[in-house]
Amino acid sequence: MKNEIGRRTFLKGAAAAAAGTFGMEEEILLSHMGQSGENPGLPDLALTPMPKGKIKDISISRLICGGNLIGGWAHSRDLLYVSQLFKSYNTDDKILETLHLCEQYGINTILTNPVSGDIINRYWNEKGGKIQWISEVHPEPGDYKTGVQSAVDNGATMAYIQGAVGDRLVADGDLELVAETVHFIQACGLPAGVGGHSLKVITACEEAGISPDFYVKTLHSEEYWSARKPGQTDEVIRNPYDNFWCVDPATTIEYMKGVKKPWIAFKVLAAGAIPPEKGFSYAFDNGADFICVGMFDFQIARDADIAITAASGTNRSRPWQA
Repeated sequence: MKNEIGRRTFLKGAAAAAAGTFGMEEEILLSHMGQSGENPGLPDLALTPMPKGKIKDISISRLICGGNLIGGWAHSRDLLYVSQLFKSYNTDDKILETLHLCEQYGINTILTNPVSGDIINRYWNEKGGKIQWISEVHPEPGDYKTGVQSAVDNGATMAYIQGAVGDRLVADGDLELVAETVHFIQACGLPAGVGGHSLKVITACEEAGISPDFYVKTLHSEEYWSARKPGQTDEVIRNPYDNFWCVDPATTIEYMKGVKKPWIAFKVLAAGAIPPEKGFSYAFDNGADFICVGMFDFQIARDADIAITAASGTNRSRPWQA
């Protein structure tokens, strides 16, 4: 009992100190820790609904929940413990709560790895959830159908070639496999996308006449302290430091102005290094139709509120394509 009182006293003191020291995210986390598992005081549900766009005939919230935090893919630079911390925090019950919170705050779609298919199906079947699922697929030479068929069988709403896979296929000159995968996804009745960290993925598809229904391409500014340094010239998939995901944002922004397909921008916060107030506006103002953002449960309400404002801005440099 004494230890528990001491812990609570410490947390209260830490929270008080945080008012002048920590950002809002740290304050929310301290509050969360101090409530013995109860949700912290979340903002009221937004009076303004989450804006949506359409890919084909599917209505999608402008803010899409990413799956990396659920799966433990932390992109935590040289902090070796973070992936396991994410996995330990995001138990199955916590993931179910997170998906429910997303829907409460108008986020109607999650984009994630197919390994999350089981927990998404649990959410649908046990909790009555309606969240839509955009599944990654990972085609390989000689087999582009298995992953797509698994996504279809598990209830995916859409499917796309995952970003690192798209980077590799284009770098290897295997555009035929990209095209075959896109066509098979579409033949299965789902909208098909192509993802990439490298802009070369998008330019190669456009030049080759491959016609996905949407693109999934990174976009973030370079205004964070661990950003790419002048000597770092490798492509993202060959970068050993895992500290940047959009090599040339200005060129990406300019090229995407001429692309007449919906664009889901990801890594808009540079894997948690950029505040959402800056990252969301940067992405929407510079042409993204949707943003995919990994979120813990205690971040959802605030991120939704920020996204509603950012997506309603009038500073866009590219017409909405969805």
